Amino acid sequence: MQQDKFKKVVGEIFKELRSKKYSSISKFACEYDFDRGNLSKVERGIINCRLATAWKFCEALDIDFCDFAKILKEKLGNDFSLLDE
Repeated sequence: MQQDKFKKVVGEIFKELRSKKYSSISKFACEYDFDRGNLSKVERGIINCRLATAWKFCEALDIDFCDFAKILKEKLGNDFSLLDE
């Protein structure tokens, strides 16, 4: 299912970007007031994250949200769609 792929890829990107500056998810979550359990679930592709959470995540890592979106699009591929066709 496309939703599952989307969650998985978002999570992979979150983990990859966060790990570059913070090896500990707990330290990152504490420093930027994220719920550690939910952030872990997002990184593992278990739950979706809200747009506001993704934006805050990017701000915390000093990454432009547009760059995050570009990475997401590249990893999903140009033909990816969440719409059932």
